[in-house]
Formats: sequence, structure tokens, C-alpha cells
Amino acid sequence: MKKFFALLLTLACVLSLAACGSEAAPTETPDNQTNEDPADTAFTTVEEGKLHMATNAAFPPYEMTTDAGGFEGIDVDVAAAIAEKLGLELVVDDMDFNSVITAVQQGSSDIAMAGLTVNEERKQNVDFTASYATGVQVVIVKAGSDITLDNLGDQMIGTQESTTGYIYCADEFGEDHVIAYTNGATAVQSLLAGSVDCVVIDNEPAKAFVAANPDLTILDTEYAVEDYAIGVSKENSALLEAVDTALQDLIADGTVQSIVDKYITAE
Repeated sequence: MKKFFALLLTLACVLSLAACGSEAAPTETPDNQTNEDPADTAFTTVEEGKLHMATNAAFPPYEMTTDAGGFEGIDVDVAAAIAEKLGLELVVDDMDFNSVITAVQQGSSDIAMAGLTVNEERKQNVDFTASYATGVQVVIVKAGSDITLDNLGDQMIGTQESTTGYIYCADEFGEDHVIAYTNGATAVQSLLAGSVDCVVIDNEPAKAFVAANPDLTILDTEYAVEDYAIGVSKENSALLEAVDTALQDLIADGTVQSIVDKYITAE
């Protein structure tokens, strides 16, 4: 009888171990892969159900105002597509360019998206998504000007404040050769008025400004090439992951390129 009970006890243990052993071990997803829908990722935003985008809507064709008082442009449309994938409503927070990163740091906006170039200084303040566009810094001059990249350091240069254009020119030629304006349009008006000799700014807004002012032209040689990305607070890694995943999905399925093509005609 004792042998019979011992046999039953042994059988019960075996069955118990078998039951425990049948549970699948958790699998790890490689760092560069995800099988989650970005909308399923847990994150917080400054306002429930909404994605606040800090920008400066004076930077065509990336962000600009409409005649009806709304906002449009490459960044606005891409941000709206990201918000839709995350199940959120996009809200555009228009402000001076030098405030967009601060707005994200202080938690009044969720993302900074304003033709924002990735550089080491900005990386100290916010985290960045993957790049979604390439920016080119160019030089606007008056038609017939003898200004070139070789003599740029002898000129008075206009830029938009806090932009990489300002940073590059101030570092290369000295702050006494650079005047920073609130936005690109004001810098261009100063060029037309003769207050500066040239303006260093991103190529796409430069083309828009020159198209509106036939007395201006763009130098053939590029001044600098850089990457645009979206800035997110270092305190909100979950939102960064969700936004970056949504952005990369939109790049992969061609949505971002179709938005770029909508505003920038291939030459």
C-alpha cells in the first residue's frame, strides 16, 4: 500500500512539473524591431487626446499659416498623420522659433517640429526621432551681387534667430558679422532694405522668398546640409518611442514622401 501511495505521489509531481513546463517562456524583441501598433504604446501627452506641436509657422513650405487662419505645410501634415496613427488630435502651438524646444522641455507642448535640425547642442535638451527630411542651408543675395561663399565672411549676414544658419555663421565668421531676426521673412525684408548683404536660410523657404521677390536670387553653392527630426522631452521616452514608430511607419509606406511631394515640386 505504501508503494502504491508513493507511486501516486510521484505521478502527481511529474504531472505538476509538466504543467509548469508547458508555459511558453517570454520572448525578447530586438531593439531595432517592434510588433506593436504605436497607438498601443502607453504614453502621456500634455492634454488628453491631443498631440501639441510646437512650431514657428513662418517657414514655408514646412509650416505656414493659411488664409483662413489655420496651419499647413510638410511638418504640419506629417504631424497630423502621426497624431492620427496615435489616435490623437493635432494641435499646432505657433510661437517664436527660439521657444519650440523650451516648450517641449517645460511640458507645454509634446513635440517640437519646425524644420528642426539635429545637432549636439539640441541633443542636450531634447531627444530626437529618426530623420524625416534633409535640409540645405543656402545664401540669398540681391540679383547681380558679387557675393560668394569665399567672401561671405566679409558681409553682414542676416539669419533667423536660434537656427543652425545663425549658429554656423556666428561660429565661422563671428557674431559681429551676423544679425538674427525673429523669422526668415523679416531677415529677407532687411536684405531688400539694405540692412544686411545676404541671408543664410534653409533652401525651401529661400525658394519661396525668392519667388515672391524677383530682385533676389540664391547662390548656386550650398552652404550646409543637415537632417530634420522631431524633438521630444527627455522625460517622456514612451512618447518618443510612439512618435518615432509612427513616423517610421509613415516613411516606410510612402506617406511622408507623398506629403513632401505635395509641397515641393521636383525640379
